[in-house]
Amino acid sequence: MSTKKPPMTSTTLEPRSDTHAALRPRPVELLAPAKNLNCGIEAILHGADAVYIGAPRFGARAAAGNSIDDIACLCTFAHLYRAKVYVAFNTLLRDDELSEAERLAWQLYRAGADALIVQDMGLLRLHLPPIPLHASTQTDNRTPEKVRFLAEAGFSQVVLARELTLDEIRAVRTNVADVALEAFVHGALCVSFSGQCYASQACFGRSANRGECAQFCRLPFDLVDADGRVVMRQKHLLSLKDLNQTDSLEALLDAGVTSLKIEGRLKDASYVKNVTAHYRLRLDALFRRRPDYVRASSGQVRLAFTPDPSKSFNRGFTSYYLHGRTGQDVSSVHTPKSLGEEVGVVKEVRHNYLTVAGTKTFANGDGLCYLDGQGRLVGFRVNRVEQGRLYPQQMPPVRPRTVLFRNADQAFERLLSKPSAERRLGVDILLADNPFGFTLSLTDEDHICVSLAFAYPKQAARTPQQEGLRAGLSRLGGTPFEARSVRIDIGAEWFIPSSVVAEWRRRAVERLLLARRLAYRVPLRRTATGGSPFPQPRLTYLGNVLNAQAAAFYRDHGVAHADPAFESRHPEGEAVLMSCRYCIRHALGWCAVRQGRRSPYREPFYLIGAGGRRFRLQFDCRACTMHVVQAAD
Repeated sequence: MSTKKPPMTSTTLEPRSDTHAALRPRPVELLAPAKNLNCGIEAILHGADAVYIGAPRFGARAAAGNSIDDIACLCTFAHLYRAKVYVAFNTLLRDDELSEAERLAWQLYRAGADALIVQDMGLLRLHLPPIPLHASTQTDNRTPEKVRFLAEAGFSQVVLARELTLDEIRAVRTNVADVALEAFVHGALCVSFSGQCYASQACFGRSANRGECAQFCRLPFDLVDADGRVVMRQKHLLSLKDLNQTDSLEALLDAGVTSLKIEGRLKDASYVKNVTAHYRLRLDALFRRRPDYVRASSGQVRLAFTPDPSKSFNRGFTSYYLHGRTGQDVSSVHTPKSLGEEVGVVKEVRHNYLTVAGTKTFANGDGLCYLDGQGRLVGFRVNRVEQGRLYPQQMPPVRPRTVLFRNADQAFERLLSKPSAERRLGVDILLADNPFGFTLSLTDEDHICVSLAFAYPKQAARTPQQEGLRAGLSRLGGTPFEARSVRIDIGAEWFIPSSVVAEWRRRAVERLLLARRLAYRVPLRRTATGGSPFPQPRLTYLGNVLNAQAAAFYRDHGVAHADPAFESRHPEGEAVLMSCRYCIRHALGWCAVRQGRRSPYREPFYLIGAGGRRFRLQFDCRACTMHVVQAAD
């Protein structure tokens, strides 16, 4: 008898109950970067609860824009797992760009984006869609007063400054309880407070606040004193190591952070896979020990490799100032390039090969590097490996007892170039009989249930059917689902061909996928209360007011005067190009306040860049801040 008769269908959408919501565990979001659609999909597959991706325009990484179609595809994929997509829309805008930005915001909303990450307050006076807004780290979010203002202005999530200590984060949470706090946990560090760096604009005409950072902080400088004596020569004095908060995740969550962010919207897919998977494993282990925290999305991740952040691009790792000024070296003055993982010490050097003391294995094509006697990074490629001997393409001038690093691991990269993770949604399957045939029900881990009733004749089977039915129903390969349980609830041993079972299963899966999409709801934007005035009554160029709508926004919130942004008019006289918690004087051990030692050199200190350009270092010890100042011409 034909089975092509359309099934009778029932779909039940059952979101989790809000009863006793206050007692529910707190969802924790692992937020990963997406350079493009492929990186975004890999981030989700490797365990991200949310991804952030650049808009076609107006993102703080101008080289990482994406089309509306790609963002829509990413949203469809992410939402299947209840993961979110945040769109970086966080540059300062000129007046002539506001209307385009408004149109683009509506396109992103219709594409399914879950939030816009913004810096320019002028956007809040436009006719925006009801999409949630996140305050970018470019808005310089360091104090409870600033975060409270942003929450009352309508932001639902605030990206905290990277420099904050646990005590400072805790103070923000204590004073602002009803906004989500996002903190960076991994990746490159800007030496300046984000949004307060104007060096790229001043020196190269490329505004970091408009997505065109020229990475001034990664350049080499001489450090000279007031008498012209050279303290350090050609070092990357403003370059920092990379952030790694692997060992501080629980402390961050207990301090009030709800979203843990991986930096890297210019990084490739292998970086995203490796680092995202690493933090997914760490968080899942934490959740098993701390049931008061849970993941913010659905699906179980299975990896085909062992994550190791040291194998991806890094300049060495630091927890930065999360635990205060602990004495750790946070700088990467010798090189802004990737060191990678430490792999051992040079044991023996011959005319065409070397050996390494350590436990690591090597492969043909590995990239190795070391710091020479002058602190310069020297790299070389391994041509072949034979019996523990490394034969470089060209022998480097390396000496025994030199520490080696590997910044290109060929075996690891080959592993990551293949499919390296899968993410499956758990589903419970029930096959039951009904008066005219059979009913197949699927209920997923988010309690979304679909039931399809099929008219089919009941014919007695000659052999037991239970195990065959279970096996046929559980074959969910090629779908996002995996069977958690399969229950057969029929009154007798009825014969159902495996091809019929497969067709029923296929239809039920299609219906469940549709039900999940229909059940997903993008949250609405937080209602602005407008309660508190802006914390500062006057704004200098540090307020980043580049358009008339931004100026009007601040006037509406009690700011009596706002200077134009640095990008529209350089301030007269000396200008602070960077404000940093990192302090070169402290790094050299010459902080009279904290270290009890004074510099043997006469201040002020200057950084001398290419072409002899001079930048004065100004130390505000009361605020524990260093300023990089460009002198007036």
